[in-house]
Amino acid sequence: MPSLPEAMQEFKAQLQRGVVQQAYRGLMDYLMTLKTYLKTRYPDYFVSGGLYQGYMDMAYFSFHPEAFKRRGLKIAVVFNFDTFAFEVWLGGYNKQVQAQYWALFQQSGWNQYPLVPSLKGEDAIVTHTLVETPDFNDLDALTQRIEAGTLTFIGEIEAFLSAQNDLPRG
Repeated sequence: MPSLPEAMQEFKAQLQRGVVQQAYRGLMDYLMTLKTYLKTRYPDYFVSGGLYQGYMDMAYFSFHPEAFKRRGLKIAVVFNFDTFAFEVWLGGYNKQVQAQYWALFQQSGWNQYPLVPSLKGEDAIVTHTLVETPDFNDLDALTQRIEAGTLTFIGEIEAFLSAQNDLPRG
């Protein structure tokens, strides 16, 4: 692993080429467009006002039905820089809610989607890869895949939660 000065020199060289800025700007523009599209198409859903841009580790926005918010849960549509994939995550509004629901999922034996192995350092309870290899040549098709996968994920989480007794509340 390079030292910070070595890493900064490489970062500067990459930025001087201009491609990193172009790609990053294009990705952020696409995520904002996707967020606006979902907000317009699903007016009854909560959509976060902003886009979390992170530290080039992830970028995401929240998108979930009111029932999730009442439970202290949220859905995040995520671009994961490490895997270069679009994902959807179920998370809690705070660490306490997250821990309660993580325990509920774990104790139930539910395995529809991967449960994070441990909550330490995690922002999610359950994760799912929506698009493993995004095709940025066809943004409409990419949007449709993300939309369909997110709605399926939400529906399956809702079905699971509806079948549970003694649900934690946010």
